[in-house]
Amino acid sequence: MTRSGRDPEKRVRTAKKRTESSTRWLQRQLNDPYVKKAKADGYRSRAAYKLIELDEKFSLIRGSRRVVDLGIAPGGWSQVVRVKAPKAQVVGIDLLPTEPIEGVTIFEMDFMDDAAPARLEEALGGPPDLVLSDMAANTVGHKQTDHLRTMGLVEAGAWFAVETLDKGGAFVAKVLAGGTDADLLKLLKSHFKTVKHAKPPASRKDSSEWYVVAQGFKGRE
Repeated sequence: MTRSGRDPEKRVRTAKKRTESSTRWLQRQLNDPYVKKAKADGYRSRAAYKLIELDEKFSLIRGSRRVVDLGIAPGGWSQVVRVKAPKAQVVGIDLLPTEPIEGVTIFEMDFMDDAAPARLEEALGGPPDLVLSDMAANTVGHKQTDHLRTMGLVEAGAWFAVETLDKGGAFVAKVLAGGTDADLLKLLKSHFKTVKHAKPPASRKDSSEWYVVAQGFKGRE
């Protein structure tokens, strides 16, 4: 119940001029424990817990000195990094506007812009030891096209990691059902000691998203 005494679930069900899909989304948000926990803990989105859970499994963040957050908006992942590695230099980029986060440099620009990688590297002041990517392309409703566009972003992120990471560093990226494409998987396995896929509990069961976690960057020859 709200302070007004109204039942929020009832309001969602009976609201006029709202599509069925948006009603389902609102209903899910109201009943999602991760959404409620994010608000209570001060995180900007439930996605923060995906990184928290991945970190608990793979020990990604502690000891990091320089971190890149690709697709930073709304900022939940960088918030987690700031909590777990408060001394780390953190740089994020997104097409969408992102409210400032203390200790984080944010670029509002397209990561696919030719100038983006250099801007990120310059802001870091040294090679990153962790590259995070929660990027996903805007969907157009065609499953195959949406998959290709998102995997294109993942591949761009992977190449950025391979070209900039410090030796021993890690790369984490959101992929879709089916995992990482063969060519991309080959790239990661040739440059990292371990490459694994994971679906953290905070990732909704009906979601097609998985995460690829590549650790132990071998360095550049």
